[in-house]
Amino acid sequence: MPEHTATRAPAQDELDVLRRWATGPQPRALRAAIVLEAALGRHNAEIARRLGVSRQTVATWRQRYAAEGATGLDGRSQSGRPSVVDEGEVVAESLLAPPDQRSSRSLGRRLGCSHTAVAAARRHWNLGRDELASPAPPLTPPLGPGGIWVAGLLHEPGHTLVLLAQRTGPRDEPALTGIQPPADALAAVTSAFTIALTAPTPPPSGPSAVSAFLAAARRAHPRAALHLVVLRGAAAADFTEHCARAKVTPHQPPEHTSTVSFLRAALALDAAQHPSSSARVLLDLAAALRGPAPLRWIREPLPAAPGERPSGAAGPLHTAVTANGAGANQIDLGSFNECVVIETVRLAGTITRGDIAARTRLTQQSVSRIARSLLERGLLVEDRKRPSADGKPRGLVRLRDDAAHAMGIHIDPEVMTAVVVDLSGRIVARQVERITPEPRPGAVVAQIAALGQAVLAGAGRQVRESSFLGLGVAVPGPVDTVSGTVLDPPLMGVLRDVPLRTLLERRFSYPILVEKDSIAAAVGERWIGRDRRSRDFVYLYLGTGVGAGLILNGDIYRGLTANAGEFGQLCAVVLGRVEPSGRPEVLPECNPASHVLVPDPAAQRPQLTVRQAARAIGRGTLAVIDLLDVGLVVVGGPFCTGPAAEVYLTEIERAVNDFPTARRLRRVHVERSVSTHEAAAVGAASTLFHASFTPRLRRPGSP
Repeated sequence: MPEHTATRAPAQDELDVLRRWATGPQPRALRAAIVLEAALGRHNAEIARRLGVSRQTVATWRQRYAAEGATGLDGRSQSGRPSVVDEGEVVAESLLAPPDQRSSRSLGRRLGCSHTAVAAARRHWNLGRDELASPAPPLTPPLGPGGIWVAGLLHEPGHTLVLLAQRTGPRDEPALTGIQPPADALAAVTSAFTIALTAPTPPPSGPSAVSAFLAAARRAHPRAALHLVVLRGAAAADFTEHCARAKVTPHQPPEHTSTVSFLRAALALDAAQHPSSSARVLLDLAAALRGPAPLRWIREPLPAAPGERPSGAAGPLHTAVTANGAGANQIDLGSFNECVVIETVRLAGTITRGDIAARTRLTQQSVSRIARSLLERGLLVEDRKRPSADGKPRGLVRLRDDAAHAMGIHIDPEVMTAVVVDLSGRIVARQVERITPEPRPGAVVAQIAALGQAVLAGAGRQVRESSFLGLGVAVPGPVDTVSGTVLDPPLMGVLRDVPLRTLLERRFSYPILVEKDSIAAAVGERWIGRDRRSRDFVYLYLGTGVGAGLILNGDIYRGLTANAGEFGQLCAVVLGRVEPSGRPEVLPECNPASHVLVPDPAAQRPQLTVRQAARAIGRGTLAVIDLLDVGLVVVGGPFCTGPAAEVYLTEIERAVNDFPTARRLRRVHVERSVSTHEAAAVGAASTLFHASFTPRLRRPGSP
């Protein structure tokens, strides 16, 4: 150890601070005295002797001062480990950390505690290092086996209650290696909850509020085992009577876990076990916490568990459901190359094996093997033979139209349309009904189920159980397609936040996909249009509102949340129309149902003509063309019919060709859809074909 450690000379203002500290409380007084002695030019040994400390201590604080100045002498956390660790923080950080940084030692360094404390907390919550094996908080009394999800939160003056749910009955929980909760959404909930705990709240609404909360949660989760955790306020025993009426089990929270960290850990476990809807659920809860107090938040039901047959399932057709939600049947494709061959045949209509090999760059042997397999399974069929230059006829193959069927249902604010279609897009059965005026989600869901059963019965023997892929449902956006929840459909408040797929899974026993109507229509256009729609295009859907579907690089572009194509706000931005709040205005131009060909002079309010609306929609389409640089716009939907269709096509074509920035480099074609009124319903069914047969590197359900 050198006897003299270099240090910088204190400035006059720092000398005054150090002298004041030297006469104050320890240990800062000793550190300031060391620096003052060093400023007089004394060696470490002399300073240590004068102050009665070791030379190591003198050298440490002189070096700290040289590096950080006076702030380096102030108090900082000690190197010792805390005796008590917040287990909720350990669990949350274990899930939020990248998979390669979830070891106990890594987490201990991050949290400032020992690795043994981290390991003990993880064992206490039944949380493994790399995967979750039925993790659960250590409540009193303890929970039963099975994963959990957060089903509700009640925050009132005097108490904060969290409701946890578990699936009833024994089942295997999926392994969750590498799954991380959405950190930003979880942070939003944590911040909002922390503020809510300290914010003033109105007087409590009485014991009946707890009973009403539990009763509403039981109605939303009728088949789950519910557990009430009293995070703050009264003891769990005080809620025994309320819980008994709703068949809920009361619990005390675990020791060594704060109110905030328990909710954070429970939500992190929930998100890791149910990643399909975690981000939206967390953001919804954060928004509710930022709203007015008191808070009563109840989560929507979860979709049926993988492999679980929903109770009350009905229907003439039964298809097994795999762990990723996709249908498992005898026509499932086994490889990416099989999908490539299917796509090539679909686009060509009829084609020889040699042409398939030339177009796909696969070897002749591979094409022959795949074609033979598809012929044996009934997906392809031999067609007539075509003469060739060498005199040997070449066998043609085509898709067998009845090799697969799917049902599509389109839910519109006015009507419901259900169709059953085959692989060629031919409608096998069709049924249309006015939507029920009953303002209850249950009535709408019951009508959907009844309509689906009726159209399947109408298809009769044309649809075989082995060839049926499932049900696609097209709804107005926005929609959470992963969990199958309709969010905020315009003009259909009855379906707001309705978990449509979950409710339909209780009535049907085959795979169900929920898709936004404009995206479904674009998928149907691509599938039915074959080679005419083999390139990139924008699909403008003219329904009750205008939406857009994007086909880019041979596949549907859904966006981050599967809600790409919200055309109405784009049109408002282009036209400079905003509400007083600054939000883009919901335009009458984007509701084709209100357009008229010729205004009525006796009308009480000005009527928008089709031509005026078409010009506004054309300007919105212009922005899409400039942004994406595509060369085809397809216009379809139930209001692209009759004389109005030609007006739309003319005005949109003028806008996208006369005004784009790159108009000298390309001509944008504007064409009418190959579908008619049933575009969205046929598209909804086509989403099943698209998911099953379109060649993509990432298959449905892949991470």
